[in-house]
Amino acid sequence: MASLLQPERVLYLVRGEKKLRSSLSQLYFCRYCSELRSLECVSHEVDSHYCPSCLENMPSAEAKLKKNRCANCFDCPCCMHTLSTRATNIPAPLPDDPTKTAMKKAYYLACGFCRWTSRDVGMADKSVASGGWQEPENPYTQRINKLIEYYQQLAQREKLERDKKKLARRRPFMPLAYSQHTIHVVEKYGLGTRLQRQRPGTPISSLAGLSLKEGDDQKEINVDPAPAMEEVEPLPEDFYTRPINLPEVTTLRQRLLQPDFQPAGASQLHPKHKHLLMKRSLRCRKCEHNLSKPEFNPTSIKFKIQLVAVSYIPEVRIMSIPNLRYMKESQVLLTLTNPVENITHVNLIGCEEGDPDDINSTAKVVVPTKELVLAGKDAAAEYDELAEPQDFQDDPDVIAFRKSNKIGFFIKVIPQKEEDGDVTVSFKIRHDFRNLAAPIRPNEEGGDAATEAIWLTHHVELSLGPLAP
Repeated sequence: MASLLQPERVLYLVRGEKKLRSSLSQLYFCRYCSELRSLECVSHEVDSHYCPSCLENMPSAEAKLKKNRCANCFDCPCCMHTLSTRATNIPAPLPDDPTKTAMKKAYYLACGFCRWTSRDVGMADKSVASGGWQEPENPYTQRINKLIEYYQQLAQREKLERDKKKLARRRPFMPLAYSQHTIHVVEKYGLGTRLQRQRPGTPISSLAGLSLKEGDDQKEINVDPAPAMEEVEPLPEDFYTRPINLPEVTTLRQRLLQPDFQPAGASQLHPKHKHLLMKRSLRCRKCEHNLSKPEFNPTSIKFKIQLVAVSYIPEVRIMSIPNLRYMKESQVLLTLTNPVENITHVNLIGCEEGDPDDINSTAKVVVPTKELVLAGKDAAAEYDELAEPQDFQDDPDVIAFRKSNKIGFFIKVIPQKEEDGDVTVSFKIRHDFRNLAAPIRPNEEGGDAATEAIWLTHHVELSLGPLAP
């Protein structure tokens, strides 16, 4: 079961923007391009944001405003697990008679894994269970916000300058009728729309007079440079002699999770709002069709579209590997599974010398020359005892067994390199595929023509393990 327990042992080659090798369970199949796709050669689109704890759905604009964090859920600063709200009774003086006390319900945050509580860092208990937990303020917040505004204004100026230069390069190629005088009239009286209807692709009139005057209305933001310090604060005298209490010292991960404070001691750890997760869609860059699209509801794990490769491409698995020895022929048993409902014909082709895809092989492989026929996938066949098995007239020297839509077949491997690394073999599988997503065109006689089969070829690499001693 190489695709489930050891997915790295059977790799399929993806010919996208760059060649990648990955297991079939981690690939997608575009039914419109009829090609394999990996996460590196698809477009990722964010559909929605949601909190993994309370499952609250949040629009993208609101998530950006809240810095991609949930307002109600918190993470433990010690072990990063989700904090829960605990209730307790504390004595509180009565408003009418301060000398008398009454039990009052109070709430605090506690971690059920490492037993950290908000009381450990001196956070006051709250009278309500939802919200109200204050966060420590960063003393450099104003400085950071001012820097952000400054660089936003700088980026806007650079964009206006680029647009102005782009327009200046276009002007020498304009016809004489569209001269500088005409541009002046367009800018003054706004006649660009009428003139540009006759010449599609001409620059927009608003860009014709583009300059930095648009940004002059905004207030100029000046940022004081950070002063250089010649002297730094000296270390305490007992820094090297004071004994270290490791439970009170924060780890590197705990400090990096709070980069605005970077607490050095455990008493300075404060709970952080929980990070939001997102549901994303995957889109083929070549044909721009969706390969994966989840449902919008955060509580649902189903997909509207999920074109995973294991649902369309025959899957190769390693079943039995004998002792491999240098320059000796061995017989390896592989399995081939048909994921579609119709009969699939598969041809195995060995890699030729000088094949640019065959760069990792360390052994020679002899694949069956006969065509392998795989029965269609039938979910009810294994429960139907009265179903008659189909007779495919298999060659026992090639086919070891056949069960439903899966067959076992033999290949012969001859290791060519006497090294300590794993023995790797490569070959190509060529199979027919019927694209049921393509529109069916009616034939001349009035009936619907059957879906035409196309032949696909995939490069497969197998890692068979080290040589026997």
